[in-house]
Amino acid sequence: MASEATRVVAVDVGGTFTDVCVLDQGSGELHVAKVASTKDPIDGVMAGVEEAGIDLSATALFCHGTTVATNALITRKLPKAAMVCTKGFRDVVEIGRGTRDDLWDAYKDNAEPYIRRRDRLEVTERVDQAGQVLTELDEEEAKEVARILARREVETVAVCFVNAYANGDHEQRMAEILREALPDASISTSSGVLPELFEHERFSTTVANAVLSPLVTGYVNELDRRLKDDGYDGDLLILHSGGGVMTPEAVQELAVRLAASGIAAGAVAARYTAALCGHKNVIGVDMGGTSTDISLVYDGNLRTTNEWFVEYGHPICFPSIEVLTIGAGGGSLATIDAAGSLRNGPQSAGSDPGPAAYGKGGEQPTNTDANLVLGRLGSKLVGGGMSLDREAAEQAINTIGEPLNLDTHAAADAIIRVANANMADAVRIISLQRGYDPREFALVVFGGAGPLHGAALAKELGVPTVLVPLRPGTWSALGCLMVDIRHDLSEMFLRPAAEADEQEVNEAFARLEEQGRKLLASEGVEDDDVTLERSIAMRYLGQWRSLEVAYDGDIDQAVHRFHSEHEREFSYNRDHAPVELYRLQLVATGKTADIELPKHEKGGEMPEPIETREVWFEGEAHDTPVFERSEIPAGASFEGPAVIDQLDTTTLVPPGVKAEVDEYLNIRMEVK
Repeated sequence: MASEATRVVAVDVGGTFTDVCVLDQGSGELHVAKVASTKDPIDGVMAGVEEAGIDLSATALFCHGTTVATNALITRKLPKAAMVCTKGFRDVVEIGRGTRDDLWDAYKDNAEPYIRRRDRLEVTERVDQAGQVLTELDEEEAKEVARILARREVETVAVCFVNAYANGDHEQRMAEILREALPDASISTSSGVLPELFEHERFSTTVANAVLSPLVTGYVNELDRRLKDDGYDGDLLILHSGGGVMTPEAVQELAVRLAASGIAAGAVAARYTAALCGHKNVIGVDMGGTSTDISLVYDGNLRTTNEWFVEYGHPICFPSIEVLTIGAGGGSLATIDAAGSLRNGPQSAGSDPGPAAYGKGGEQPTNTDANLVLGRLGSKLVGGGMSLDREAAEQAINTIGEPLNLDTHAAADAIIRVANANMADAVRIISLQRGYDPREFALVVFGGAGPLHGAALAKELGVPTVLVPLRPGTWSALGCLMVDIRHDLSEMFLRPAAEADEQEVNEAFARLEEQGRKLLASEGVEDDDVTLERSIAMRYLGQWRSLEVAYDGDIDQAVHRFHSEHEREFSYNRDHAPVELYRLQLVATGKTADIELPKHEKGGEMPEPIETREVWFEGEAHDTPVFERSEIPAGASFEGPAVIDQLDTTTLVPPGVKAEVDEYLNIRMEVK
């Protein structure tokens, strides 16, 4: 391994494994490590650093994608929190929009708010929609509320006043009173977190930020301390949901941005792979041990959303890479439902006990067991560090096969087919239902299990090209290094487009740009490395939802762009209907070092297989050569069936599928 003086390190913590990528920027050498995730994620991170042999004192950059925030919201293991509202508005986060996750199930309620009703207190104050004060903040009530919360030993507070997006002075004063009474508590104000219209979405986002702030800040600070104790003297960069990174200082203010940190890394890595291979349209499929994350890149840009949630009914309204996550992974359990139908996921065997083949006590069949029985996996994983028990896998598969009158191989094949169908349905949701034809895209498959399923998934969707990157099992971790420091800023700007003054718009953007430059400067970004991108959220007059379009200083051009995007997104537009400007948005980006993978001369030939084994495809056994991926040179081409083994994953090339290795050592499969 090369000198560590120019090394950058990325760590991605998943539900089953913690992945580490180490890239030497001088030589382009890429080294990876994979360790089991731990109860305390920091222990897994440090174990991965040790396994990879990293000298932190000679590390240039350390970047991290984490699931701590997401898991905290899912498990509800949250600090003692409270909410302070305008009198009469304490139930906004509970009433929501009156919608349900399952529209037709009247008995299935949405998840409870993250803060109980008894901990949502009210004070007298009122500001109108223009920011004019109608009723001053009652400071005696405010001090009494602060006294009550101090007596309850509250650790974090969300301050949410009804029209604070237009004037946040009352919220700021309430925060000052709370800090006097609760000096150690974390205080989040809605005007500071999300100064936008629609109180439910603003309150919900602020509450999520408040309940996550002590947890995430504590986690990031502790990780930063342990890294520094081991010699790292640079900034710890944390990937956030918008596809950028944040410093620990920024995390303290906007912890909620980490609620989709881990899954964003894979989407970024998929875009990077597509760019290397000359594809502007790509669908990323990151299949790990527990779940599959699906993302979409169109014309070189990741698709984003301004409203998402971890639990339905509690929206988080920060720009986030749109990633659809389903319960389909290597450890997903195969079951038979009450109607006698075969199901796959969302339940997972996880890492403990894991699939039956792991020999840790698992008895239910999983996708990993099915792939082992079909010969697609060998008896060893992780470079020989893990042995698989084929007999235990067959016994687990037979618990599904016997009730369905299927032999072992047929049952295993059925399990894989259902898993592939589930993933194909998810791809259709993020592509066809958004107006994109998957046949016009390439498929990037990665994660520990993705390359096993990529060709079959492409065949079902009609996708012509499958790309398997160099280190698929740890590719998400590398995605953490492919992003810049990023802040998303916004300001409400309700005006009919026909009446909007471009000078007023530009002055508003100038205020946002000044704020963005200050944030980046506080994080050590030089002014020459700052990029500012303007966009405007627009809507047809009378609509509720808006659509974001790029803004280059010409409002008429932006309106024309809005009509076109509306047609593509929703299959219709109203060219002559009045358009309203809704919100000004700015992405402030601080450039970090570019990541470059080495380019290899093409012209190599396929090596001899390391073994030949029986692999089953569509009910038939094929004698299939098995190759070690590190031995396959750039320029080598071959036709399936073939199995490609490597440390972090296994790639399956079915019969009739042509494949080649490009100059970046990606495997490109052409699927009929």
